[in-house]
Amino acid sequence: MRARTAILCSVADQGVAALTNILVLVAAARLSTVEGFARFSAVYLVFTVLLGVSGAYTGQPLVLRRASGPRAGAKSGTESGTDGGTARDGATAAPGGAPSGGTEHDGRAELGGACRSAVLFTLLAAGTAGLPLAAVCLLLPGDTARALAMLGLVLPVVLGQDTLRYAFSTLQTPHLALAADLVRLAGALGALSAQPHGATAARLVLVWGLSALPALLLSAVLLHRRTAGTPRRMRALLRRGHLGRRFVVEFGVGNATGQLSVLGLGAVGNPLVVGALRGATTLFGPLNVLFTSATSFGPPLLNRLDDDRRRVRAAAVLAAVLAATAAAWAVLLALLPGSAGRQLLGDTWPVAADLLPATGSQYAAMAVGTCGLLALRVLDPRTTLAVQVVFSLLAVVLLAGGYALAGVPGAAWGLCLGSVCKALATWTRVARLRRRPAAGAGPLTPAPAPSRP
Repeated sequence: MRARTAILCSVADQGVAALTNILVLVAAARLSTVEGFARFSAVYLVFTVLLGVSGAYTGQPLVLRRASGPRAGAKSGTESGTDGGTARDGATAAPGGAPSGGTEHDGRAELGGACRSAVLFTLLAAGTAGLPLAAVCLLLPGDTARALAMLGLVLPVVLGQDTLRYAFSTLQTPHLALAADLVRLAGALGALSAQPHGATAARLVLVWGLSALPALLLSAVLLHRRTAGTPRRMRALLRRGHLGRRFVVEFGVGNATGQLSVLGLGAVGNPLVVGALRGATTLFGPLNVLFTSATSFGPPLLNRLDDDRRRVRAAAVLAAVLAATAAAWAVLLALLPGSAGRQLLGDTWPVAADLLPATGSQYAAMAVGTCGLLALRVLDPRTTLAVQVVFSLLAVVLLAGGYALAGVPGAAWGLCLGSVCKALATWTRVARLRRRPAAGAGPLTPAPAPSRP
């Protein structure tokens, strides 16, 4: 598949996945009472966290792999035995010293086996976590507990289907992920539309989860056709040096720290800060989808390029495009009439609109930082954890300091400044990594090593 077609399919797939999540919530809201939708939303939030953890532990390390031997910067993957496909030691060479086709074949077999292992590991891990959750919650009173029990039952289905999306991205077949997600969208909407008004949260969760079965089965068949007979090494996903452990910490720090800090400001200061900041960021929801797609599904697309210089250049171009998109989106929101804004956010619109300059600037900086993290993932995935931890904590400090100095607008500009600092740090780190080989430091990929961090 050509690179341009692959990019279009990957972006379309992310759009379909995001649209599915949005329409599921809309359908649940229309079918439920206020209390029922609150319970469904709470359970869906739990699922979102579990989905993020699963993607960080299994999916994101998977998409860093390549089929044709170790790539620059994949030393953590080589150590973990899970990332960066390696050529077999016993591969023969063709006349003239060029490696024979056996090395490439072995690399592709290793890649296919990694995809199979990731999917099976997700299914087993989701079942191990979901079944006890269902058993415990069934013994507890209340509608929310019953809804959580249903989530436990369908957890292998929904998480397994998501991991298959990562597998198709890794195999550079995003059109298969797009096809499966279209089936997922049709199944979810069809199943939910057949439910009566006033359906309980538990029923909606169960129907929503089971509606992913057709997409899961279709994806499993498509993956089996491409990876049958390849080796499975699920133990590698439990080794000490597995990149997923770092990415889970990054997910926790990057997502939880900001949310908790905003809630903390609302608790100890003005509760309106929560609604204002959340309302402003909600307006930029489509950009969040693009940012998540870039870091989660961008590495296989960058790895189509020949060398690290071209990959870094492509990441920089993507940063410019996303930053311009964020700025244009902010201008579009600023030009919305007040009546249209109230249709979106109700009474929260006036305070959220006042924050659009700060939030728009923040998202432009986030675009640059996200693409910097994408470049780091390709060059050396072990470098992103320190950046995420340090600058997520700095953002909290700047948020609190801005609020102390200038109230809610100051808090928004504090978050913007934190994103600017993070963007500068990521690209500074990218520049240093790019200079290392030229300075005689040697290639970034060491020889295969034992599984040590």
